Amino acid sequence: MDEKEVTFAEALNEAFREEMYRNDSIFLMGECIPFTGYESTYALTGLYEEFGSARVRDVPICEKGFITMGVGAAMTGTRPVAFLSAGDWTLLACDSIVNQAGRWKYMVGGEINIPLLIFIRIGTGSGIGMHHGSTTEATFFHQPGLKIVFPSTPYDGKGLLKTALRDRDPILYYAHLKVFGIKGTVPSEDYLIPFGKADIKKTGNDVSIITYGYMVHESLKAAEKLENKGIDAEVVDLRTLIPLDEETILKSVKKNSRVIIVEEGNKRGGIGAELGMIIVENAFDYLDAPVQRVAGVDVPLPMSPFLEKHALPNESDIIEAVEGIFSL
Repeated sequence: MDEKEVTFAEALNEAFREEMYRNDSIFLMGECIPFTGYESTYALTGLYEEFGSARVRDVPICEKGFITMGVGAAMTGTRPVAFLSAGDWTLLACDSIVNQAGRWKYMVGGEINIPLLIFIRIGTGSGIGMHHGSTTEATFFHQPGLKIVFPSTPYDGKGLLKTALRDRDPILYYAHLKVFGIKGTVPSEDYLIPFGKADIKKTGNDVSIITYGYMVHESLKAAEKLENKGIDAEVVDLRTLIPLDEETILKSVKKNSRVIIVEEGNKRGGIGAELGMIIVENAFDYLDAPVQRVAGVDVPLPMSPFLEKHALPNESDIIEAVEGIFSL
């Protein structure tokens, strides 16, 4: 199979282009997405010129309004993609996402599907403050009827996006700004990555690091330094949060008997809390130490770069947690 090296953003752009040619019912809508200087923010370079204003649409600054439009468009047989340039803005459209997109199929006994893809670019670590930098996947993880995708590499980003654009359910697709420029190889041929299949980015036999999104890269850097200290860490990239690959998580934990869960969002009520409980319920007898979590501090995200740095987890925090678990 031929491969090429591309950035995460380029891989997403390829996925959108290929799927829009494959299925003419797909259309994109978001604030300023047709305009030069903005389209690259969402990995949409050149799509307006190729597909025109009917399929790459500008919308007013009203997230609840155009997400609701997307729900209605999905009901009528099209495949809308709605773009949000900040995770915080999902909260402005929360009713449309949770009560409409997530629940309509259940209210009508499955007779209507909502193939709405909501593409959410998050940007923590860039000093954009508490109204633009938050990650909100834990908020929607609690809600039934939604799928949540959160890739970390160009290969995963493209394969999961193509799968999402062919799925029949509402999907929240999170893309971290820090990942946009990361390079990796992707096949030249068409490929899909199924939802609910985690990927072991690094094998190890001493401790399992369970994570997703940009924290995969912080975890891999930490694992490399831990090797120099004689600790062989395994890094498990969840790739999708709903559906969740519990089988791979539990297999890794049972093998290594120690586990660190790493997430960028706030620790309280986060993804790590649910993952930890899944492990305790299903693999408690295999644990040689309590499940540990590395996560963001429970404060609104500061705009100050200095304070923001201390509010977000990083490779040093992961190393400290891993070393600490062996003393428990």
